[in-house]
Amino acid sequence: MGKSPEQSGHRPSKWRGKPEQVGGLVSAVLDPVLARRAGMTSALLGAWPEIVSGRLADTTRPQKINWPRRASEDDPFKPATLVVAAEGMAALHLQHQTGEIIQRVNAFFGFEAVDRLQLVHKAVAPAHKPPRRAAPLPREAEERLKALADGIEDEALREALIRLGRSVKRERG
Repeated sequence: MGKSPEQSGHRPSKWRGKPEQVGGLVSAVLDPVLARRAGMTSALLGAWPEIVSGRLADTTRPQKINWPRRASEDDPFKPATLVVAAEGMAALHLQHQTGEIIQRVNAFFGFEAVDRLQLVHKAVAPAHKPPRRAAPLPREAEERLKALADGIEDEALREALIRLGRSVKRERG
């Protein structure tokens, strides 16, 4: 059969160096792509919930930054237009808060990078939120559920019914 790495002369490489966070590695790969295609960084996407209010963070997303073309390097810098996708009424709310959002985006960048928002109406995928952990039932309710399911011989069925009972009890209070 096959030889072990030691027998074949190949030694497994030892890991050297400090551990790196996955987010840093992903940003290092994605930021150049985002910069080329959308003129922005993943840092702006990550900071978006702090830039806009919580309600707007779920229904809006920055899409790209349109930087004005410069004929030469001697041309003066001109701020860009931030294109933001918004769904439904979020577009109206975003429109009313345009000035404040532009100020926050510029504060994020540390200079006057943006002077306009352009709204695009389209569906925005919600940011992944971890599921809320349900509060445990009071001890009396838990004991009552177990007592009701006590006569069921099949252990898997008994546990499934107890879980169902917990769920129903949480919903109804």
